[in-house]
Amino acid sequence: MGGVTDAAASPAPSAVLGLAPVLPVVVLQDAADAVPLARALVAGGLPAIEVTLRTPAALDAIRAVAEEVPEAVVGAGTLLNPAHVAAAGAAGARFLVSPGWSPRLLGALRDSGLPFLPGVSTASEVVSLLDQGLTEMKFFPAEAAGGTAYLRSLAAPLPQARFCPTGGIGLASAPSYLALPNVGCVGGTWMLPGDALAAKDWARVERLAREAAALGG
Repeated sequence: MGGVTDAAASPAPSAVLGLAPVLPVVVLQDAADAVPLARALVAGGLPAIEVTLRTPAALDAIRAVAEEVPEAVVGAGTLLNPAHVAAAGAAGARFLVSPGWSPRLLGALRDSGLPFLPGVSTASEVVSLLDQGLTEMKFFPAEAAGGTAYLRSLAAPLPQARFCPTGGIGLASAPSYLALPNVGCVGGTWMLPGDALAAKDWARVERLAREAAALGG
């Protein structure tokens, strides 16, 4: 797993699904917020954190969490190409997530040595990944792509596939996803409201994280 910093030298998880019932999807504008945010999420019971590569601060944020919050399992999301995969690994990401996949991207994800969730939204994409020996996937955008009804319909013909649905899921809808036999966790942002992040209200983030973590009880 070349590129992972010494401070994050604990082994990467063998899989992404099962780390926690809810995977916070973090978009950070300021890398200085990464450490207190991660500490709040961990304290609330959500140790697995996906930092999306949607902002210039993302890689520095991943690096800071990997170095300063070892109890967090920090990952990188919105990976679109091999360069993103390499940069995320070098920053200390311990798992990788993409909104979709191409053969080239999939090859880079495999070569990283880190667990990863390639994104899917159709049965054909799921079958293609199963054919390549992959069983853990991100279902995105979950609500727009059919939600729980779609995932339920995949469970019988494709029982090997397990998903982390992400996209449009909130506290009210998360339990219906988590009740499905082919869902290992859900991704979401509801425990990271914009006004709380702007105010650096980490106590509120911790409280919302604890509420989300309780969904797996």
